Amino acid sequence: MTASFAFDPPPGSARRLLCVGAAVLDTLFRVRALPTGQGKILPYEMLQIAEGMASSAAFAVARLGGRASLWGAVGDDATGERIIADLSESGIDTSGMVVAQGARSAVSTILIDDQGERLIVPFYDARLHDTARPVTQRDIASFDAVLVDVRWPKLALATLSAARGTGKPAILDGDVAGDGVIEMLAPAASHIVFSEPAAGRLAGTADPVEVVSRLKRKFAQAFISVTAGENGCFWFDEPTGNVFHLAAPRVKAIDTLAAGDIFHGAFALAIAEGMPIEETMRLSSMAAALKCQVFGGRIGAPTRAELCDALRDWDAKAVPAGTDDRAR
Repeated sequence: MTASFAFDPPPGSARRLLCVGAAVLDTLFRVRALPTGQGKILPYEMLQIAEGMASSAAFAVARLGGRASLWGAVGDDATGERIIADLSESGIDTSGMVVAQGARSAVSTILIDDQGERLIVPFYDARLHDTARPVTQRDIASFDAVLVDVRWPKLALATLSAARGTGKPAILDGDVAGDGVIEMLAPAASHIVFSEPAAGRLAGTADPVEVVSRLKRKFAQAFISVTAGENGCFWFDEPTGNVFHLAAPRVKAIDTLAAGDIFHGAFALAIAEGMPIEETMRLSSMAAALKCQVFGGRIGAPTRAELCDALRDWDAKAVPAGTDDRAR
């Protein structure tokens, strides 16, 4: 019998996660360098794939052994049909998807350079998210946790509120959003994982320790963390009252697209599984790092076995921010 590992899934049925938000058809072009002005640029690789923040997070959940459902919206067009088919074939339950009559499905054109950085040109039809059906506690009774992004605020708020009403983890992907969106959603969340740009803008400072501290004071009911790419992640540790920092795994980045979404999906699944917070942050950080080594957006999300193998060889530990120069 194989000895259990801290990052193995718990016994029993796979945890069920509901992800709410973006579903987009992305066209990825791989280029040597991002453009700096007008002209023509010739890619050397191309891929079309359905993803988006919530969609990619749902895929990460499925890859890591969870059961993922997606609530999002597509237009009544061929692109929408393709998005739903692509996500369904990827192991995501899309039965809760909405087809918005008269709306165009979301699309993005994305350039990814040889350093893994990207330039994104997204299009979202406002009619996709004009309305949102009510969400009751019965609607989410079968899920172990919910994760929402900022792309469909009305539905996200209803879902977070229903989850909090049942005492289930209500997790917010705190990415850059329109004015007032995060301020509306965050008070309903039990856990918030901010992107560094969104956190800095909301907190009014670039210092990661001060950012986390300010956001914790602002949203005291929630677990607060900030992802900072190659600079790792930061979070407020409730037992000690300190901001902790975990350095990122060192990898050669091929494609950073969807890395944050993979982090969020892994985080949500780990929380649903009852994993302690430091292990949750380690698992999520490594999942995002492994994704960065694969071109193709969300398709780089690791399996649970691949992730556990990588974690066995990674000895980084979380420390109070400020005791490690990498925290700044």
